[in-house]
Amino acid sequence: MADRVTDASSNRQDKIANAAKVIGKSKDRLEVFLTIYSGTKIKTVTEIFEATNLKSEVRVLQEGKKLASEDMVIQTKKDGKTAYEKIDFYTHNKNRILSLVKNHEKLKKFPTKTNPQTQTTSKVIVHFNKNLVQIKPITIDDIDSFSKVKKQKQFDVKQVYENDVKETLKNAIGETGKFTDWGGETDDLYSTRLKLNGKRINVAFGLKGKGTKGTLTPKKMGKNGDQIQRLFKSPAEIFFVQHVDQIDESVIDQMKTHAIAKSVTEGKKIYYGIIDGNDTSRLISAYSKNK
Repeated sequence: MADRVTDASSNRQDKIANAAKVIGKSKDRLEVFLTIYSGTKIKTVTEIFEATNLKSEVRVLQEGKKLASEDMVIQTKKDGKTAYEKIDFYTHNKNRILSLVKNHEKLKKFPTKTNPQTQTTSKVIVHFNKNLVQIKPITIDDIDSFSKVKKQKQFDVKQVYENDVKETLKNAIGETGKFTDWGGETDDLYSTRLKLNGKRINVAFGLKGKGTKGTLTPKKMGKNGDQIQRLFKSPAEIFFVQHVDQIDESVIDQMKTHAIAKSVTEGKKIYYGIIDGNDTSRLISAYSKNK
């Protein structure tokens, strides 16, 4: 354990660059890394497998072993099963690592002890490759299907059930399908009928009603705190997390991370956003059949 934290400040650049190189172009390794560093601190191989698109638990073990051998995760046990634990350094530097994973030229120019870069100016300008990363934050006010919300006032919806929100969204979108909740679903509502900028686009919602108390954080999303990563497994381009109360910024941060990964791995533009209690009330006012 001591070797993992010794002299972290002086080796920071080298460790970040090495992590990006270890992940490289491997989609499986990227998924395992993102899943381990989202939600709960320790995840079993089974939990990681269920939250990713990997074909088997053996593949999770293979990729997890590679990350552990590079001291990017800690291999441990949870409930008698092989598991992987986060390391604080990589939690804090996750976004910097991902920025190097998606931009090979940036990685080559990233200054380390073994790859020093001469700076001609004290200002460092970071350029993102828009062809690789295409993400955009979005609100319900941007959605054509929700156009009526702009004229609605807010009210307290903390006692509204998740199913009522689901039926309201279905009514707004024009979705007639049936969606049954179960423990391993990727989303609570999926539709191909949402309209954005005059075009139909696939959307996935993660919903939280009155059963989830207080401000919504990633820990309250799913038994293992992995609902956001499971949400982004849906074959959609727009992703919303909804709650009848306040939504913590850590939820938005996780959504951004998974939006980046999905955009890079699938090569398409990804939209993401939240629907908090205030926006939920506007949706219900505009579209609920029971209002």
